[in-house]
Amino acid sequence: MAKNDLGIDLGTANFIVYQLGKGIVLNEPSVVAIEKKTNKILAIGSEAKEMLGKTPEDKILAVKPMRDGVIADYTIISNVLKYFIKKLNKSMFFKCNMVIGIPTKTTSVEQRAVYDAALKAGAKRVHIVLEPTVAAIGTGLDVMKPMGNMVIDIGGGTTDIAVISLGGIVVGDSIKLAGNALDETIVKGTRRTFGLIIGESTAEEIKIKIGKVHPDVEDLELEIKGRDAVTGLPRTEIINSTDVYKMIKSVIENIISRIKLVLEKTPPELSADIVKHGIVLTGGGALLRGIDKAIEEEIGVPCKIADEPLLCVAKGTGILLENEELLKHVAVTYEK
Repeated sequence: MAKNDLGIDLGTANFIVYQLGKGIVLNEPSVVAIEKKTNKILAIGSEAKEMLGKTPEDKILAVKPMRDGVIADYTIISNVLKYFIKKLNKSMFFKCNMVIGIPTKTTSVEQRAVYDAALKAGAKRVHIVLEPTVAAIGTGLDVMKPMGNMVIDIGGGTTDIAVISLGGIVVGDSIKLAGNALDETIVKGTRRTFGLIIGESTAEEIKIKIGKVHPDVEDLELEIKGRDAVTGLPRTEIINSTDVYKMIKSVIENIISRIKLVLEKTPPELSADIVKHGIVLTGGGALLRGIDKAIEEEIGVPCKIADEPLLCVAKGTGILLENEELLKHVAVTYEK
């Protein structure tokens, strides 16, 4: 693998890029601003995110090209990958290799769409890997051992639950309940509880700054701004962590029930390993205050949050760029 090669976490919430020899070189929200007339990308990431809901509809379009962990707009993703290559590759004549992480339950058609988008963007070779496996590698777990490792990757669009052994997923599930679902629940809950209409960006801020998923976690407060549901006029409101906990409790309970289902299908030998070594949480959702405590109490298995959980998939792609033998074993599609 060459020094320009890229490992990419095409997340619903964030685009994270790992460049061989440099580490994480790009970590931006998965939002793209496009000029309607020319279809030209005007901005990617934070700059584009600031435009969400604020653009003149006839001129600029701010979109999220990944939805529920899969490509919602193939052309935009191809242009995004092209943008990454152009930005990070100094040589115009050298094509880079790519390792791209995708959710567990993506279909072969969706996997092919990612593969084709990368090739169209100018990649030389493309390797597709499943996110729970690559996240486990990113946390430092040895996925090639005959031992059960359980990883729960809570992203923006999907929560991937997987029991990994000998380089593959023995039992797994991917559900469309994750960060975005929590944001939507907070939007609805804020309207129901306070009669205040807020946008998804405000809901995300609430979740990150004061959200909690266990009653024992410290209560925090936040002043939020929105539109009164009755008068339609702007107003502010104080919301606290307990309010948020009540709003998102049902979503967390649904995620935990799916974790239980995966554990029920896990072979007894691997279950014993999981009880001994615990469950590892990765993805942005792992940063929700009390998430490890909530899962541990419900399931009765030790639960720990990975170091820098948001970066685990990208770090895993970096390890795979450096270890071609391991990449051969874990890649869903491997191009020689």
